[in-house]
Amino acid sequence: MSKYILPIFILLVIVIAFIKRVPIYDNFVKGSKESLSIVLSIFPYICAVLIAVELFSLSGLNAYFAKIMSPVLTFLGIPEELCELLIIRPLSGNGSLALLEDIYKTHGADAYISRCASVIVGASETVFYVGTVYFSTTKVKKLRYAIPISLVACYFGAIMACLLCKFM
Repeated sequence: MSKYILPIFILLVIVIAFIKRVPIYDNFVKGSKESLSIVLSIFPYICAVLIAVELFSLSGLNAYFAKIMSPVLTFLGIPEELCELLIIRPLSGNGSLALLEDIYKTHGADAYISRCASVIVGASETVFYVGTVYFSTTKVKKLRYAIPISLVACYFGAIMACLLCKFM
């Protein structure tokens, strides 16, 4: 059934637009033109974030920070193997999925560590990427609290995820 939802939705939009006599093609082209200007304005910000994430990973800083953070995170109930995932997740969605795949291969999909990693990846977001996209399209320039609060919420969610996975 789920494979039919998108085609049905598109067909429904076309039928409603036809009934209301909305010029579908003209509006589609107009929306496409507007989206190109948004993409052009966002691109430099996204490019900067992607370069910073790649440099962070290639330099080995993520492993260094994982080593430093592991005693604190272990005390909070997060397995040491997930420290690098917790550092990469707010920065890179693809990087965190690659780490998740490595965790599955190493520990198996049903292990406690794998369940924790799955919940962390599934319930958190790439904070810096979303912040970049959102704040580059709005007029908000004071980001004093947005990113730190998002990171605190992300890490608090990870702690709660690991706690819940212990009891499930």
